[in-house]
Amino acid sequence: MRWTHTPRPPQDIDGVSKRAGVSPVLAELLLRAGQGENPLEFLEAALAGLGDPFLLRNLEAAARRICGAIERAEAVVVLGDYDVDGVSSTALLVSILRRFGLKPHFVVPRRSEDGYGLSRSAIDRALENGKPHLFIALDCGTNSHAEVAHLRAQGIDVIVVDHHRSKEQPLVDGLLINPHVDADVTNADAAWRNLCTVGLVFKLAHGLLKMLRAENHPVAHRIKLRDHLDLVALGTIADLVPLLGENRIMARHGLRILQDTTRPGLRALMDIAGVRPGQTIMPVDISFRLGPRINASGRLADAALSVELLLSEDAGFCAETALQLEAFNRERQDIERGITDEAEQMIETQFSHLPGIVLFSENWHPGVVGIVAGRVTRKYNRPCVVLGNEGELAKGSGRSVDGINLVEVLGTCAEHLTSWGGHPMAVGVALTKTKLEEFRASFAAAVRAHVGGEIAEAELKIAAWLTPEQIRERLMEEVEALHPFGQGNPEPVYGVRGVVLRQRPIVFKEHHFRFTFDDASGRRLHGVAWKMAHRLPPLGVPLDFAVEMAWNHFNDRKLLQLELIDWRLAAG
Repeated sequence: MRWTHTPRPPQDIDGVSKRAGVSPVLAELLLRAGQGENPLEFLEAALAGLGDPFLLRNLEAAARRICGAIERAEAVVVLGDYDVDGVSSTALLVSILRRFGLKPHFVVPRRSEDGYGLSRSAIDRALENGKPHLFIALDCGTNSHAEVAHLRAQGIDVIVVDHHRSKEQPLVDGLLINPHVDADVTNADAAWRNLCTVGLVFKLAHGLLKMLRAENHPVAHRIKLRDHLDLVALGTIADLVPLLGENRIMARHGLRILQDTTRPGLRALMDIAGVRPGQTIMPVDISFRLGPRINASGRLADAALSVELLLSEDAGFCAETALQLEAFNRERQDIERGITDEAEQMIETQFSHLPGIVLFSENWHPGVVGIVAGRVTRKYNRPCVVLGNEGELAKGSGRSVDGINLVEVLGTCAEHLTSWGGHPMAVGVALTKTKLEEFRASFAAAVRAHVGGEIAEAELKIAAWLTPEQIRERLMEEVEALHPFGQGNPEPVYGVRGVVLRQRPIVFKEHHFRFTFDDASGRRLHGVAWKMAHRLPPLGVPLDFAVEMAWNHFNDRKLLQLELIDWRLAAG
């Protein structure tokens, strides 16, 4: 792994430090995050920083149509995708509509029966109880021309709220709210440009409340929209959208609300996932604890179960459903481990020479291949598409590495696919199995052309170099102002020079180790290295460590802990 560090000019660091009243270390981190111009605005991340919802194309018209549905007590159907973004979007919109007296019927596509998104089979199931006046599709539908036309032909009004990018012609019938197909190029850098669907639904709800409050609707004045930011944080963090701009504001406040949430479903889910009450909730808790359990029902069964959990006020139902999601998640983990082992063996024996990799097996479950794609992409540092068996189709997900936009790459391979869409770092694809070899060759060639040759060695970006003496609780507390870390706002990796280990690292659970070292004053620093037991650092020689800083909660105490990312022998 190649370590890189681009020093910032000392005068720039000093300027931000004085302007924001922060330490030089935090000033350097702010500059590296591109926040040197307005550091206080970034650090405060105030809800007042959320912009006018009506700046989004079609949002005002969509809010007005929903106002009409409320006024006339119309029948409404909400169809949301089966991932965390779709589930949280559905729960958010349904809960708001219920507050206004509507009784929306919600449907989540069943992966095995309906496939992805706004499919005809999912629509037919949604209309089993009769035709609604208004059909709202969430986290899907941008390119669903035929499906929307089918609904419109029956006299049903359609609103689509989606954030998926595509090279295809976007929806023109119905009302589409999608910031990536907004024709107004002056908004290219708008703070809401990278909102995921639950963020867009929050903006839609904001616009709806503004309209109804202007009409003095009594319910609109009673709703505190910020209380719903726990759902927004769930979908935003799980969907790997950049945690900058409005995403950062909503996720930051949403995590605080999630920590003390009164939703029985979320409390039950947090209990089963080991997220302790009162403990500060971090993005990692969503990414590795709550999110996978919400996703598990959609991957292996029916994601409507997760929506019911988020909406329910019945503590008994919530406890039982959380246990069910836990069982689905354990099953998903077992399946995933087996597929990951097979995928890695395929790469090692057949495809290690390719810059972009496409994997498929008739035995793989299409519901978990996205997780496998993420694992092998990280391990081999190249874009990977992993496909499972779905009848005549190979269907699955792709994940990318820094600097390679999968939307652009797949745009040059689209002739081999029956459907595709997603984000620069994560996509969903489907193709007929007879096209597999053509797609594999085309994908590898497209990745090579995109990077202009071979993919560079994995890069470890050092955000700042520290001395052991600088690593203290007060620095950790100051850096917490940069939270939440995630896509677009990565957690800082610090370089520490001249570390000398005097005691042998302690290996635990075969794969990990703990270590300690002292600073110049004899103060002991503690750390852990995950999955690095195969590479223990030597004793008694100067080393450079690349670390992240974290809190270790133990026996009701909060202790500073270093997490080792990489190490090397110190330069001469």
